[in-house]
Amino acid sequence: MNPAQRHAMDIVRGADTDRYLATLYAPKRHRADLFALYAFNAEIAAIRDRISAPLPGEIRLQWWRDVFVASDRPEAAQGHPVAKALLQAIERHRLPVATFLSYLDARVFDLYDDPMPTRNDLEGYCGETASALIQLAAIILDADAAAKTARLAGHAGCAQAIAGLLRLLPIHRARGQCYLPADMLSAVGMTRDALIAGEDGDGLARAVAAMTALGREHLAVFETGAGELPASLRPAYLPVALAGAYLARIADGRVDPLREVADISAVRRHALLLRRAAGGW
Repeated sequence: MNPAQRHAMDIVRGADTDRYLATLYAPKRHRADLFALYAFNAEIAAIRDRISAPLPGEIRLQWWRDVFVASDRPEAAQGHPVAKALLQAIERHRLPVATFLSYLDARVFDLYDDPMPTRNDLEGYCGETASALIQLAAIILDADAAAKTARLAGHAGCAQAIAGLLRLLPIHRARGQCYLPADMLSAVGMTRDALIAGEDGDGLARAVAAMTALGREHLAVFETGAGELPASLRPAYLPVALAGAYLARIADGRVDPLREVADISAVRRHALLLRRAAGGW
């Protein structure tokens, strides 16, 4: 690895344990480019924590857009090791720049406290972010096989993202954010403001159950077709192997989803990843 690639790997190791461990199951020749992709995701995900108002976040997202569309990309990425490593991966694997631009557009939502209007909006957000990352990782691993599995990436990303959003509910609530769709909240007699305020324990339980069911729905669709995934693509999908465990942890009532980040033990995490890496789905 060159210095930029090692820097990207260190970011993923510290910020995204699940994707870091999954990448270790990838062929060595692809790991640096996967780390670059996941480090980019970690950098964008961290923007909200580094700003005090949306405008600086918008400026940061625009900087990345400019990097992707610049006529002289290496010059645009000068001094930014993650951008440098990612551009190398884009060139090497001909990754679609339009997918990165759509990803950045979706991430604008993270900067504000606007409500997520509908389930369709949530699924669109998940598709442009987590699903897109899976598909990009799949292209890095095996471009020909990736072209045949885009639908699976869509459902896998939704399951993974919904599990992640539920796990981060205490953090989002503290910020005044709510990713649970307004139509879903309304269907269970809950509102965004009540969820953030934590005023209705029964309503919160119903809302979390509905969101968990949506995540499990996408996971079930993915798992139904996951048998067709070639071994070459497994590392891109390995983080999804943990989504079911996270959703189960949230649903079993042993954690307070409003105040605790649901987690699983390191031993179980490694066991789940190893099982899917070795035998698939």
